[in-house]
This record gives sequence, C-alpha cells and structure tokens, in this order.
Amino acid sequence: MSKPNKNKADIHLTNQKIFVLDTSVILYDHLAYSHFKDNYIAIPSLVLEELDNFKNGNDTRNFEARHFIRLIEQASKNQRLDQWFNLGGNEIGKGIILLNENPSSFNATQIFGSDKFDHRILNSTLCLKENYPSAKIVLVSKDICLRIKAKALGILAEDYETGKIKNVDELYTGHSIIKLNEVEFNKLQSLKVLSFEDISITTPSSNHYFQFKFKRKIQLAYYSKVSGLVKTFKIKDIFKIIPRNAEQEFALHALLNTDIRLISLQGNAGTGKTLLALASALSQRQLFRQIYITRPTVPLSNKEIGFLPGDAKDKVDPFMAPIWDNLSFIREKFSGDEKMISKMDDWLKSEKIVITPLAFIRGRTLNKIFFIVDEAQNLTPHEIKTIISRAGENTKIVFTGDIYQIDTPYLDAESNGLTYLIESAKEHPLYAHINLRKGERSDLANLANELL
Repeated sequence: MSKPNKNKADIHLTNQKIFVLDTSVILYDHLAYSHFKDNYIAIPSLVLEELDNFKNGNDTRNFEARHFIRLIEQASKNQRLDQWFNLGGNEIGKGIILLNENPSSFNATQIFGSDKFDHRILNSTLCLKENYPSAKIVLVSKDICLRIKAKALGILAEDYETGKIKNVDELYTGHSIIKLNEVEFNKLQSLKVLSFEDISITTPSSNHYFQFKFKRKIQLAYYSKVSGLVKTFKIKDIFKIIPRNAEQEFALHALLNTDIRLISLQGNAGTGKTLLALASALSQRQLFRQIYITRPTVPLSNKEIGFLPGDAKDKVDPFMAPIWDNLSFIREKFSGDEKMISKMDDWLKSEKIVITPLAFIRGRTLNKIFFIVDEAQNLTPHEIKTIISRAGENTKIVFTGDIYQIDTPYLDAESNGLTYLIESAKEHPLYAHINLRKGERSDLANLANELL
C-alpha cells in the first residue's frame, strides 16, 4: 500500500506528537480524540474494521463504536482520510487513517504472529514512525499486553489517562471517626443538632457522616452541606434488615434521605451494599413509580448474552442471580407474613420491581425511579455519566460496587466509572458516598477478604 502523501501541513510535524489510538481506547471513550488538544491523531485502518464489528448491539461498547464512526465521518466531510484532516474545533488537532501495514524494519506479524489485529495495528504504527521520523509517535492503548509489545518494538506506548483517578487508596470514604471531649459529646447528645462552631473540627466540603466518640460512648451523626448542621441519628432496621455496624447505618441513612439523589456504596463482597440498597428501595416504594435493579452484563468466558441458550429471560438470569439472591434473602425475613410475600410477588409481576441487565434500559428516561446499579466498578466513566444524565424528576440513583474487583477488560481501580464518580461528585450537595469496610456475610467470607 502507498504511504500517505506529505502535504504542506506535514512540514509542522517535526517534533510534533502523533498519538495512535487503539480500539480499546475508543470503546472506552468515543470522544478520546478530543482530549489530546491540538496534537495529531492517527487511527489504523484495522481499528475501523474492529469498530465495524462492534457497531451492532445495545452494549456500551456498541454505542461507543457507532458514535466514533459517526464523529469521524462528520469531521472528515469531503476531505481525504489518508491525508491529515481537521478533526473539528480550534482546540482539536488533525487526524489521519493509517493504511500502510508493511514496515521496512520490524514486522510485528512475523514476530508475534498474524492471527491478531493488534499486531497489524503495531505494523501501522511502525510505518507511521518511518514516514515521520522527526515526530514523536505514541501508541495509546488500554491493553497492557499491546503496550508491552509496542515497547518491545521500540514504540512509545502509554495508557489512556483521561478519567483515571490517582491514589485510589486515598479515595474519599464519606465518613470519619472523631474523638470529642466530654462537654462537646454531651452537648451533641442533648441538643441532637450542632454547628461546627460548637465542636473543634474543620467543616467538611461535602455531605459527610461521623462516628463521634468519647471514651466508650459512640454517637452517629450526619453533616448536611446544604444546612451546614450536624444532626445525630439512629437506624434500628429497614424492611427487617438490621444494620450490623456504623458504616451500614451511614449507608441506610443516605439511602433514606430524600435530599440525597445520588449515592455510591463501595466495599468488598459481603459488606451488604446491594442488600442495603434493595431494602431501602422497598421501604420507600410508595415514593417511587418503580424500583429498577440492574447490573452490567460482563460476559463469562467471553460468551456474549446472544450466544447463551434459551429465551431472553434464560439468557440474562445467570447475570442477575446475585440480585435475585438478595431479594430472596429479604423475602425470607417475611416468612411468617403471607400477605407481604404475596405483595412482593405482585410487585414483580406488575413490574413495580424490575430486575434487568443495564443494556436493556439504554436510552430510557428514568422518571420517579429508585434506580440501583450493582457492580458499577465494571462501568466506564462515560457510562456512569450517561446513566445519571437519564435521571428524570424525583429519581434516586444508587451505584454499588468494589473498585478492586473488576471483570471488564481494560478497566482498573483507577479508571473505572465508580472511582471516577466518587472523586468527581464528592462535593455536590445531592451526593453521598459511603465506603463499607467491614464484611458481614460470614466469618469465612471475611477470612477470604482479609487473608487471601
């Protein structure tokens, strides 16, 4: 194949950065090209081929693929794509589609094998280096193995950093333990409501929960950013679910607080995230038109839903089993109350409660919905934003997950949507976050979390 023609614009490529975007980056964020400001963006033709394979379907990556293809088509207009073309806007640079896959030096398909598109993408990048020896060529990919192979071939390679949160171990937890003196503690317990002028601690910049201590005495309290006041509270049980520690009480208070419309619960397996969210939703069922409980369908063993046997329900049930387990657990709490059990069955039949994969509700406006998104760590920042943007009037959205247990390829603790939400929304008055540390499922489950 012929090399791209060097027109007058190419004179300025000396010492210019050219970023080569891999398919994984575009499926993570279809607007990725716009985050490199006025630099040059190269797209290997094999990336377009892979995106074409992803364009059909309701999954997020299908959405990302379709939108990117449309954006490139709109940006190119009547321009040739094998030459540098304007990507649009004064702060966005130029783009090009790389057609040449036959470098004169190293050949990735000969070294690593010809069975993967990734190796042909490496060849396109090597050709680009040969065409523009004075430019700084950087391959950007969410695929660690591809980055390693690129570096082995002498290609600069880096992860896509937009949306990544550094120092996740210092991520906002939503609650603190504070020791008070006897006067402060007694005043808090007697008045129930205080301002931070009455206690010697710094005013938080966000909605925040406190475990105030004096010797062996403990008082839980909530600081509202809107009112500027600290109020004590005590939650005994919600829909027969009894909180077993302070963190679970914090979570229930946030879930029941009508002033809070967006909540995230982060913690290990067994900390009660999904159960608390579901119990709170059921206890507030009269305030909402429907209760939606959903989770992303991360394929097991690379088997997509469409390839699984059975009808639609048979296909999705394996993915939704943990949610059904939580609902069954709550149902068992009412084992002697036939009337309530019958009501819960009716709520499912009438779709007052809807349990469905996230892909099945894409594009819908969520009006007066209590919306629970489980396993939110398997979502990208763009997916989180899209879900929240669907919220209509009187809707409450709850994201639950564990940022250290990710099943989606190319996401990690720093780049997943749940981490991004916690860091980005922590100071908003409509938002509350609780990090749950203590497992309550069983001593055996705690052993796994602590020791293995």
